[in-house]
Amino acid sequence: MQNRWAETPAAELDQLVYQSRLIGAEEDLVLWGGGNNSIKSTAHDLLGKDVEVMFIKSSGSDMKSIVPKQFPAVRLDYIAPLRQRREEMSDQEMVDYLARCLTDPAGARPSIETLLHAFLPVKAILHTHADAILAITNTVGREQTVRACFGDSVSTVPYRRPGFRLSQEVADAFDAQPDAEGIVLMNHGLITWGATSEEAYARHIDLVSRAEAFLARSSRPSPVSEKRATINIPELRGLLGGRILELDDSPEVLAFLNRDDAARIAAIGSATPDHILHIKRRPLFVEGDLRANLAQHVEQYERWYRAHPSELAMLDPLPRVILVPSVGMFTAGKDARAARIMRDIYRHTIRIVTAAEGIDGYATLNDEDAFHAEYWPLELFKLTLLPKEKELAGKVALVTGAANGIGRAVAERFAAEGAHVVVTDLDVELAGELAQEIVDRHGLRRAIALRMDVADEASVDEAFNRAVRAYGGVDILVSNAGISSFGALDQLPVAEWDRAFAVNARGHFLAARAAMRVMKEQRLGGSIVFNASKNVTAPGKEFGAYSVSKAAEAQLCRIVALEGGEHGIRANMLNPDAIFDSRFWTPEMRAMRASAYGLDATDLPSYYRNRTLLKVEVTAADVAEAALFLAGPRSAKTTGAMVPVDGGVKEAFPR
Repeated sequence: MQNRWAETPAAELDQLVYQSRLIGAEEDLVLWGGGNNSIKSTAHDLLGKDVEVMFIKSSGSDMKSIVPKQFPAVRLDYIAPLRQRREEMSDQEMVDYLARCLTDPAGARPSIETLLHAFLPVKAILHTHADAILAITNTVGREQTVRACFGDSVSTVPYRRPGFRLSQEVADAFDAQPDAEGIVLMNHGLITWGATSEEAYARHIDLVSRAEAFLARSSRPSPVSEKRATINIPELRGLLGGRILELDDSPEVLAFLNRDDAARIAAIGSATPDHILHIKRRPLFVEGDLRANLAQHVEQYERWYRAHPSELAMLDPLPRVILVPSVGMFTAGKDARAARIMRDIYRHTIRIVTAAEGIDGYATLNDEDAFHAEYWPLELFKLTLLPKEKELAGKVALVTGAANGIGRAVAERFAAEGAHVVVTDLDVELAGELAQEIVDRHGLRRAIALRMDVADEASVDEAFNRAVRAYGGVDILVSNAGISSFGALDQLPVAEWDRAFAVNARGHFLAARAAMRVMKEQRLGGSIVFNASKNVTAPGKEFGAYSVSKAAEAQLCRIVALEGGEHGIRANMLNPDAIFDSRFWTPEMRAMRASAYGLDATDLPSYYRNRTLLKVEVTAADVAEAALFLAGPRSAKTTGAMVPVDGGVKEAFPR
């Protein structure tokens, strides 16, 4: 582990932020949102008087991106006396008390380990869950392994869940050996300190480096054999309740899964309480029949829960990590961000397990401690504070022809309502720009861009396969891609007729077929929204190829509704008209329609607006809003429907 300290900011709080980001940048040092650090300083109270305070990392903030406001200041004169004046303090009492110790009542909530930092009589403190340290503490020998690595240069504290008593025990360990270089918490991590943030950091890096060197010279290899397995990814996603999946088939993961003892050591369990909170106690290791494996996993979890009487209701027993030899590791989260965090955490687990098994055999929390780590009331309470989920939260929506116009508006609107969007288009560069905009606005992996030619069977199937590998499946298809085609029938080339049907009929068939296959494998139902046209019910003169091919799309929608109903797959269509902010209205199209009506091309939008009953212009955003309604739960009992989005064109009333 390299000491990367290269500068020393002038302000102590800025030094703390700098230290945090150095730690957060080291993948082997800290989990996402984990670790904590502090510095004791002074601040002004409401009367302008200097008071002793401690700036402490806020609960759940991420070290690699932390900012000063995420270090709330707590009054030490309120906190320090607790060590002598209280023998016990529940988690809730502690949280309530700390809220009253903030110099800014509106500040972020301080770390659950605030008292641990406050009770240590040192200025700067750093605590991480370094992989190398956990590999040494999570062994059969535990204490002996730590001593073999560090001798008597560190203090040790037996495992205890974070809280008041652990804070007291850490302070006691410091008092018993004040000249120690650090404190090792069994199954938990490492604490170091110093007169400055830089000194605490330097000690930390030194101890972690010594642990890494110990592991390197003490480890022994494990036998590896090539294992073969297959898995139906949409089926897996369906069995996991439709969570967003991420597949990691990196060499590191596959090497772990191909160990002869992979199933055994994976079943030992997660390394720390922080791991358990994210990825639960054990992964699902798939050997043989997936459904049978999952049923056994759930039964074991339920039995484990019943063995520990609790007033807390049983949590979801489904696994968050699924290990499939020769295929890779799947992580399942409520969204792509959660799945990525779980992926990163189990990568840490793999390194810890591999290293620990290589020196003294991997061991972790016992059943009782593991149960109370997962069923920690303080953490469960946080779940009740989460905001209400958006309409398409956790859904995967694939939109064809999504690079601009109606498709773009749909992709943006769905992403705003929580969907993970697969942006497909012939213009993959433009699709990529939109996907990046969605990611920048809504978060990690919330959109991907894929090239898709809806008229080409191989292209459609490849895009759906890649969507499945990216997210686990597809819940919504907005079959939007289409082309305009105009010309009198007696003048229309056959090639132009065929081109219209290739995109406006066959294209929708190929996309719908691929979507139905995935949706049936998931067994979660699904929604398919076809962007048809006003021309389905009111065809236009010199629009024969377009009108007839769109009528075929409408009939396809009805057939999808008929065949998909028993599988919970809904199919509905939108009939928009005169959407001038779409690529349908090319300069050639505008000129042709203006000529047909004896108008100047610039007067065309006004003409179409005035022919509607509502005297309004319909935009791509209006169509996207209707698509959202048909795709989401508000229309859960609607299928086979035709919804005009045209401002009221009486000739196009559905009949």
